[in-house]
Amino acid sequence: MFKSIFAGAIAVTALAGTALAADLPRRTAAAAPAPAYKSFNWTGAYAGLNAGYAFGKATKSASSAVGDLDGYSYGATAGYNQQMDNFVVGVEGDIAKTSIDGATSTNSAKITSLGTVRARAGVAVDRALVYGTAGYAGGNNKVTTAAGSSTKWENGYAVGAGLEYAFTNNVSAKAEYLYTHLNDKNYNLTGVTTAGSNTSAIRSGVNYKF
Repeated sequence: MFKSIFAGAIAVTALAGTALAADLPRRTAAAAPAPAYKSFNWTGAYAGLNAGYAFGKATKSASSAVGDLDGYSYGATAGYNQQMDNFVVGVEGDIAKTSIDGATSTNSAKITSLGTVRARAGVAVDRALVYGTAGYAGGNNKVTTAAGSSTKWENGYAVGAGLEYAFTNNVSAKAEYLYTHLNDKNYNLTGVTTAGSNTSAIRSGVNYKF
C-alpha cells in the first residue's frame, strides 16, 4: 500500500509540474544587435558641375579704361580626396565659361574662360567638410578698344574656402568663395596697353563621388 501511495504522489507531482510549465511564458529569441554606425569617408575620385557669380576690377591701364568687372560662370569640376582620420587632403581642377567683363563707351575687357588647378585641405565632421584651397589659375582675356581687339591667356593664382556636404554616399553639394588674380599682360592697344584682373567669386557646385 505504501508503494501505491508513493507512486500516486509522484504522478501528482509530475502532473503539477507539467501544468506549471505550460503556464510559464515562452522564451523569445534575443533581438539582433543594431549595426554599428559608420562615418562617411571622403576618399575617392569625383566629378561635377559648378556655377557662380564674380566681381572685381581690371588692373594696370585697363583699370580706368574698362571700369569694374562682373559676370557669371558655369563649368565642370574633377578631383580626388584622401581622408586620414578627420583630415582630408586632395587636388581639384575646374574649367568654366564666363561672362565676367567691364566696359566703357570705347573700351572693354572680358574673361571668356577661366580654369584652376588647386590643392584642397580641410576637416571632415562625418558628412560635412570645411576646407581651404589654393593653386594655379588661368583665363582667356579679350580686350577691345577703338584700335581693335586682342585675346590672350593670362596666368595667375586662386585662393579660397568652402563647405561641402555629402547628402548620399555618392552625391555632395558645395558652396565656396574663390579669389582669383590674373597677371598683367601687354595688349598694346590704344587706350589699353596692359591688362590683368582681380576677381572674387561666390560659387556653388554638385559632385558625384565614384
